[in-house]
Amino acid sequence: MEGLTAGTGTRTERHVRPADRTEADEEDTIDTTEKSGHSLDSASVLNAKETLLELLGRAGVFRDEADELIALVEAGALADAHAEVAKAERAPGEGGDPYDAGWHDGARAVGDALARLAERALDRAIGTAVPDWEGDEAAESHHSVGRVDVERAKVAVTPLYLSFNDASDLEPEASDEVLTAVLGTMSVVGRVGYAGQLEEFTETHRERMAQLYARFGPRSHIALHGRYSLLHSPTSIAVLERLTAAPSALRAEWDQAELPPAWLEGLLSAWSASGDRSG
Repeated sequence: MEGLTAGTGTRTERHVRPADRTEADEEDTIDTTEKSGHSLDSASVLNAKETLLELLGRAGVFRDEADELIALVEAGALADAHAEVAKAERAPGEGGDPYDAGWHDGARAVGDALARLAERALDRAIGTAVPDWEGDEAAESHHSVGRVDVERAKVAVTPLYLSFNDASDLEPEASDEVLTAVLGTMSVVGRVGYAGQLEEFTETHRERMAQLYARFGPRSHIALHGRYSLLHSPTSIAVLERLTAAPSALRAEWDQAELPPAWLEGLLSAWSASGDRSG
């Protein structure tokens, strides 16, 4: 608000900044205003999501498949936020017992709310969560394998395989059939977390796998066509992981898909010959 200075006719501010207000205080106020300007409203978030769905649709991805992928990303973002809140459950500084208790309870309440949101997002992606069977018991909880499941598995195994080899030689159609059999041994929930499981398996057995591909893979003298064909494909990592975790279930899916039994036997033989020095 402005007023007139007596006898001059000039305008001056009626509210003057208090003398004890520092430049640092003013900077804090400006920073807060700038940060709040970056928040997204729900309409803008929905617009971004619909735009992504449109773009994926033009690329040939069905809307329900795109919805599933977006929901998985949302669930992951919320799970990450939950993990960050969990780190902040302990109050900073020395605020005293009442302050610490209040901080902890508040952080726990926020974390619990984020966990519920993440679970709902995951339910939207894969349906109501079902028990994730371990080992061969996975065969008892069978769910059909979709195109998105196979594509996620491809994205997971390819960089792991390329850390040992230069390229894949197995036909794309055969790779899809192999991954479908592999994923058929897991529940829906198990497939969602399979990328992390593959990464853990690879790191645990990295030395042995390096020997495996050096002796039987694309750079070896072994020909592509034959019992070691799978070692020329990223799918070999997924098959090895399942042979270790759920061999009976994998063999059942393998037979049902009518895949060459020699591929499994050749992979097992090469795996045994490579030894395990990874500990």
